[in-house]
Amino acid sequence: MKSDEFIDITTEHCPMTFVRVKLKLEEMEAGQTLTVRLSGGEPLENVPQSLKDENYFFTTPEADGDCFKMVVTKPKS
Repeated sequence: MKSDEFIDITTEHCPMTFVRVKLKLEEMEAGQTLTVRLSGGEPLENVPQSLKDENYFFTTPEADGDCFKMVVTKPKS
């Protein structure tokens, strides 16, 4: 799936992982998609849960080498 934007948060630590994703999403237009590259462990647990809590649509994180990738869609309103 081709997305509009990309962010790599593999070097970030919680809670900054979700903060970085949220800030990036705020820069984007409604309906655009963001590919997020994240590490396992806390980021893999916390980022999807935080996105769910804020009603974002996203794909299930998939393995990408030693990291994971997921695609988030910014809601239209």
